[in-house]
Amino acid sequence: MEDPGKISHVVIVGGGTAGWMSAAFLSRMFPQRQMRITVVESAEIGTVGVGEATVPSILFFNQFVGVDEPTMMSASQGSFKLGIEFVGWSDPGARYLHPFGAFGAPMEGVSFHAYWLRARRRGYKAELAEFSLNSLAAQGGRFDWHVDDPHDPRSGMVHAYHFDASLYAQLLRRVSEGRGVRRVERTIRGVNLDPVDGTIASLALDDGETLAGDFFIDCSGFRGLLIGQALGMGYEDWSEYLPANRAVAVPSARYEDPVPYTRATAERAGWRWRIPLQHRTGNGYVYVADQISDDEAAGSLLAALAAEHPGNEILADPRFLRFTTGRRTRSRHKNCVSLGLASGFLEPLESTSIHLVQFGLMKLAASFPRAKDDPVATDFYNRIMADEMEQIRDFLIYHYHANRRVGEPLWDRMRALAIPESLREKIDLYRTRGQVIFPHQSIFVEPNWLAVMMGQHGEPEGYDPLADRMDDRQLAEYLQHMRIACRQAADRMPSHASVLERLAAAAQQKAGSA
Repeated sequence: MEDPGKISHVVIVGGGTAGWMSAAFLSRMFPQRQMRITVVESAEIGTVGVGEATVPSILFFNQFVGVDEPTMMSASQGSFKLGIEFVGWSDPGARYLHPFGAFGAPMEGVSFHAYWLRARRRGYKAELAEFSLNSLAAQGGRFDWHVDDPHDPRSGMVHAYHFDASLYAQLLRRVSEGRGVRRVERTIRGVNLDPVDGTIASLALDDGETLAGDFFIDCSGFRGLLIGQALGMGYEDWSEYLPANRAVAVPSARYEDPVPYTRATAERAGWRWRIPLQHRTGNGYVYVADQISDDEAAGSLLAALAAEHPGNEILADPRFLRFTTGRRTRSRHKNCVSLGLASGFLEPLESTSIHLVQFGLMKLAASFPRAKDDPVATDFYNRIMADEMEQIRDFLIYHYHANRRVGEPLWDRMRALAIPESLREKIDLYRTRGQVIFPHQSIFVEPNWLAVMMGQHGEPEGYDPLADRMDDRQLAEYLQHMRIACRQAADRMPSHASVLERLAAAAQQKAGSA
């Protein structure tokens, strides 16, 4: 006999990237006969395309929902991403790359960079980036993937994507509807709660109809229509740590072959992004409202684009976004879970917006409700999501806090910031012994922290004493072998542009044979 409390109909409120990622994920996880899925979206309400850059976890998501790389890259006009270049974050004009993937390879359980730091104390000249295949490839405009030989360093390449988030959402919509997901184009006029248990019973639509469901996913953006307005979950404001609260975005025409990395350039009142796609370039300025007006920010962004690429065509008027950095006090409550902007916002400095949607879906799968109100699973989910967002928050704070832009009010204030104790401990461990393995690491692990801490702080005072176990001759041979292997592997890679051309041809061939 079927359990009457079983979840059999999930209603997703809002389309966009978060909504259609949810639909694609759930329709892959549950067969159509087991779970009905409905997406309610309105043409009257636009979506916020803040995330056109991703982190490597997106590869797993695409694989799980059944989207192959050539199809995705073609449909979303995507390019590959090997990391993020930071310009002017330590000192004005200085730059460093935060690459995905490892630096070198560990030896006898000791991190590679500990050996490198030991050698630097003895006058070794090679930079750490020379031991990162992602860094070498990004700097040379190269890319390669799917190398099956485990002895070839290219087999360990780690990448993500830049893509047009709206086009990506459209692709996922086609995938979802092909699996039986129902789309309802309506505006929601009200939310009806169960008078007995306070769960969401149904949605009141603008045509007078009601849409009932067992479980609801709130992808309604900053409004938080379900989680905030209907269920009353508050918002934890992190502006004290991350004061940026505005962004202005403008697309420009493609002016060069897309490079395989994102660029984040520090400015007086915040930072600018550049995201290269196949058909255009995404540009934007994240800033603090008390440091610069909206008009000034838009003017500064357009002036910077004109100076960097004279004559480059601007494709649309500047679009403004207001936000408050932080998260919901509970991102899941009763029979509702919030994803995307409805659950919180962390500025896109490290491209984590789409990751948090994916992470939330995976943790929802791991704690899928046994009934409309499942408090044990809900508490588990909220604890995991809160921890993930706080780990990302600390990583973002560090970028600002470790700056050396003396004499600029925003940056002076961020250097003097009373940072969370969890971040202070990380800084102390790095400074004294070069340690970058920290508790509760998830999205950002040892190589990520190492790249940013090296780029912002420079070399630490000490290194792991276990690196002293290797004698000087062995150390020299080890470093030389690793450096040559990385350089040779990078030199064997084709250009990023040629790889994109091959993928486009593969996608076209597949479409022609379908």
